[in-house]
Amino acid sequence: MHLLAKSLVLVLLGTAPILVAQTSDENWKHCSTENNPDAKIAGCAVIIQSGQVKGAELAMAFNNRGIAYSNKGDYDHAISDFTEAIRLKPDFEMAYDNRALAYIDHADYDHAIQDMNDAIKLNAKDADAYYLRATAYYKNQDAFHGIQDYTQAIQLNPKYFEAYYFRGYAYYEYGHFDEAIQDFSAAIKIKPDDPRAFKSRGDAYVQNGDYEHAIPDFTSAITLKPEDASLYASRCWARAIFNQLSDALDDCNKSLQIIPNSNTAALDSRGFTYLKMKNYDAAITDYKAALTLDPNLATSLYGRGLAERQKGRAAVAARDIAAAKSLLPQITDYFAKWGIPAHKP
Repeated sequence: MHLLAKSLVLVLLGTAPILVAQTSDENWKHCSTENNPDAKIAGCAVIIQSGQVKGAELAMAFNNRGIAYSNKGDYDHAISDFTEAIRLKPDFEMAYDNRALAYIDHADYDHAIQDMNDAIKLNAKDADAYYLRATAYYKNQDAFHGIQDYTQAIQLNPKYFEAYYFRGYAYYEYGHFDEAIQDFSAAIKIKPDDPRAFKSRGDAYVQNGDYEHAIPDFTSAITLKPEDASLYASRCWARAIFNQLSDALDDCNKSLQIIPNSNTAALDSRGFTYLKMKNYDAAITDYKAALTLDPNLATSLYGRGLAERQKGRAAVAARDIAAAKSLLPQITDYFAKWGIPAHKP
């Protein structure tokens, strides 16, 4: 904390003299529209320290400086500035919203919820306030109230992409995959160039066992974000289950080209693909690599066990399969559903 404060003083001392010599309009330009956080902080500091502005204007300067601190990840200073902005202007909805965002980023969800309660009292039609409160609820492991607030945000703003998207994600985590698919579909209609909704809808289709629809969604996401290794790994998995094994292998290889060393999902999915292709040595190699990264990955333990069984190493196979079942008791049923019964890989 001491080092942070010291570096901040140096930043202000290094830039403020330049800004003091500038006109008030130039200082406000730095404080209001500057993208560089340090320059924004310095510009706002000159205005705050000048003693020439009061009331709502001074509150805006504190609010803008708080935004810059938040963008730097300095949430303590950001929250302090937003608090001062609210003290100066108690009906400053934007400052409540911004402080709630800082609290959320600071993992202080209870204070974020309280800020949004106050913001909603000021303006019950503020869709952003319901969205932010929903986000705080959701991150605080209260998906039920999160869904309620996302719904309220959508009712107030039917074009609210983020509210549809994160309500869909909450439904997904609840296991309500049909509702999740519906929300992700609405999100796609609003913002068809965002890969997140395609990826998440593809994941929901996978959970529903609808690989025929999942694969095109992953393809759409890849078209929009071709450098994302996770998208190729997801399509690899869906294609492997759907028995498009050659295409699945291509996808996993592509994912591993992008991220070669820490790509657990692609290694696990390629191991599964090799298992289906009856290339047991390759499957064991990939599963072993995946388990080096995540020793408790049940799918890799079980898949390696099945491959080891086919190689005639019964004791090793039994140990892997038992470990997988202890982590995920339904693993045998899952693999059977994915096309690999326990008795015949």
